[in-house]
This record gives sequence, structure tokens and C-alpha cells, in this order.
Amino acid sequence: METYESLNLEPKPIRPHILAAATMVVGDDYYAGRRETVPLSGFVQLNKWPMPGFEHHVDAQGYASFDVELISAPEVGVKGYSYELDDRVQILTNPFLPNTGRIRQIMPGKNFPAHLDLRRFGILETSTLRLAHRDVINTRGVVDSIPPYTRPLSGPYLGQPRGDGPFDVASAPGVLGATNLPEAWYPANDENEPVGRTPSVFFAPSASPFLTMMVDPSMIMQVSLEGTLQLEVAGKTVKVEVAGDHRNAAGAEILLFGPEKHVDGSGVQARLARLAVVGNCAELGGRVMLRVSWSRPSSGTLGEGTEDSLSRISYPSAVHFDANVELCTPGGTLYADNPVHLAGKLRDLEATGTELRASGAAVPLATADNQVKARITDGQLVMRDAHVGETATVNI
Repeated sequence: METYESLNLEPKPIRPHILAAATMVVGDDYYAGRRETVPLSGFVQLNKWPMPGFEHHVDAQGYASFDVELISAPEVGVKGYSYELDDRVQILTNPFLPNTGRIRQIMPGKNFPAHLDLRRFGILETSTLRLAHRDVINTRGVVDSIPPYTRPLSGPYLGQPRGDGPFDVASAPGVLGATNLPEAWYPANDENEPVGRTPSVFFAPSASPFLTMMVDPSMIMQVSLEGTLQLEVAGKTVKVEVAGDHRNAAGAEILLFGPEKHVDGSGVQARLARLAVVGNCAELGGRVMLRVSWSRPSSGTLGEGTEDSLSRISYPSAVHFDANVELCTPGGTLYADNPVHLAGKLRDLEATGTELRASGAAVPLATADNQVKARITDGQLVMRDAHVGETATVNI
């Protein structure tokens, strides 16, 4: 009969990088509000048994479990950029309320697979809003290991759905999802208590019901971007100037995984975890935003593929991404079924000045019901100000 004591876990926290998404409905009317799926990412901390104050149990039926806590701290949380709000979205745990849970065996006497359950009280911040919710958000997933890291380039679904929902969610192993949505977010006071009866935002039960997966990158690059996106709209070639500032959770976040962080042999894997660059396209109705897909990972590589460590990369070094992108427009989001290949050369890990160019055939952009509205025919993105480190501080 296994119990988690056999794992000999160290009495210290887990500090994973979180890839997440929330389907948000903006406004005070859940049924008439503006819906979008916002990719999120950031640094979190999970405290757990055998740290002091956390317990391990084996119940009368033989199920082993142990306590976990999602830590509350100003620098710990996830962030992304919302097209509908035209602003950053940052989600933190509420430091005044318990964000606790447990890992519990699904079959008695067998440590894995196991359920990971967390009760989350959140704070949602933008540059102008601070919101809280009334009820706890219960999240649950099935994990196969401790720490519960997923493969660096894996996706959150068993399949590749298109659209911002609503649709049924079939999440992959290791992915946590909220189980009691929708949940309304209200203006918060200084004690993080919801005030009044008029919400500003809802978290919706689909397409991404506050989905979360944990990865363990070697290095994280948060980069501001500016450049040009070339589109074909109704037979006309249009150039759109775009930009995104990483200090406002826009631009790009690139995760680098050395060979010790993946199981695919030598070489450095790269993931374009977030992308948000905004411009104006009159032909598509006004403000547009290019983002990466949450459901279809944008995978890539850095270097020649033979390196046995990230430190073995020789610069300048080629970086490649197969970017699965979506274009938010005033008339709705357009989805690309084929990836846009982006390539460039990093002079070093500081990245400033690196140019990413699109190559290959034109990529159709279609509505969720498969009506092609535009095509991406070319693109150029230049990296500007960058923050590079082993953890993604959220409050830079």
C-alpha cells in the first residue's frame, strides 16, 4: 500500500511557472457581455506537506492525501492582456483568505494518478480596477507526479478546439480547471471584500474555465514588441503597425527549456507562451490584437538542437516558432488553423533588437464557424525592452 511518505518529499515549496487561461465575460450582464479567452502566465508558489503546518493522512478506506496551499504574496500571480479591456489582467491570490487544498489518491494505496484540489480566492487587477469574487473558486485536476509539471510543449486539451466557446472541455492530464463557474467579480475594498451588487467581469465555465497547467522552464523572457503585420482583407493588402509592452502584460513571453527540463533528448525547446500586439486595421473595423492560441501551443527551438544545456548555446543563435495565432477584431476573433512560422537570431539572452520574421504561405484567418475573413501574408516583430530571469515576476 503506497502512501505519499514513500516519495520522501522535501519540506520546501514548489515554485512552478503557470500557464493558464480564463474565458472572461466583460460587463455587468453575463448573458450579453463581451466574451474572450485570455491567455495568462506567471510565477506561483505551492506550499505543501511536509512543510510545518501541513499534514499527511491515510483515511479509514486507505486513501492517502496531503495538504497544499497556494501562497499569497504581491509578486506571485499570473497575468495576461485583455483585448476587450484593452489592458493587462493580473490574477493574485487573496492574502486575507485561505487558498488551500490537497492531493489525494484516486485509488487507495496507489499514489498516482491523484486528484489535486484547490479552493481559490482571487484578486483581479487591471491598471484601473481591483476586483474580488464572493464565492470560492474550486479547481480540480488529475496529476501523475509531484511536482505536477506537464511536458513543456503540451496542450491543455485532449484535442484542439477552436473558438472562445461555449463548448465542452476535455482537459489533458495535469491540467486544473474551475468546477463551479460562472463567478462574478465585483469592485473590492481595501480588505479585498467584494462591494455592491454590480459586477465588472465574469469567469465563464467554458471555453477555458480558469484552466491551469504547471511547467518548469530554464529561463523566461518577457519582451516588448513592435513591428508590422501584413494582412490580405477582401483582396486588398493591408499593413498594420502593432506594438505591445511587456510591462503591461503585452508583447511576448518566451519560455526556454534545456534538455534537463524535457524528455526529448538534446536541444533547447522554446514555447511562445503569450503574445499580444495591438494595432489598428480599418478594413477589419478598427483595433485589432494578435495573440497566441491557448488551445494550440506555439512550440519552437533555440540553437542547433544538439546542445546538452541552455548554457551551451552559442550566440548569435537561431530561434524558431510555429506560432498558432488568433486575431481579435471588433467583429469577433479570427482563428488560424495553420501555424505562422516565426524565425530570428538571438544575439544573447537579453534579446533586445532581435527581429522575428514570418515566412511561408499565407495563413487564413477564419471565424469559429470557418468563414475566412483575412489572411496573414507577412509579418515582422522586433524585440525591444526585455526582462529575462528564471522566474517571471508579475509586478515589473
